[in-house]
Amino acid sequence: MKKLLLLFILAANFVLGQMPDISNTWLNNSKPYIGTIGNKGQELKLKINIAEQNKKNDQEYFVSGYSLVDTSYAKFEGKMTISKYKDSRNQGTVYGEYELAEENKGKHSGLFKGKFTYNFKWNKKTEKIEGQYIELTGDWKSYDGTLEFKTHLKNQ
Repeated sequence: MKKLLLLFILAANFVLGQMPDISNTWLNNSKPYIGTIGNKGQELKLKINIAEQNKKNDQEYFVSGYSLVDTSYAKFEGKMTISKYKDSRNQGTVYGEYELAEENKGKHSGLFKGKFTYNFKWNKKTEKIEGQYIELTGDWKSYDGTLEFKTHLKNQ
């Protein structure tokens, strides 16, 4: 019963424009998101160290952290914006877009832009979210416009 009540409140809040604060979700338990960049599948790590819900728009989260490709390390700041939420029995899915701007440190720094999907399962016995799966799919483009790569990241 508590699960249904919680899901109803979450859905009602989302419909009424009041999103609960899920900032900790983006932190990924202090682990980096791991994936690939480019056609050759070069490893990309993206770690979010800070995530805060926008007080003026609760569908938006400000994030910062760093990206790492080989030895190219860059700090970034940006936002994750929720556009849609779907709920079914013991599972929820959140959809949205992200934009992450790296520090401008030359040719190998730029802008990450794309869409995310956040899937989770609700454990009614413990009344907690578990089985979280976050996927970020998009593009990275260098600030000087000379490099552009597809990116694909997942949480661990």
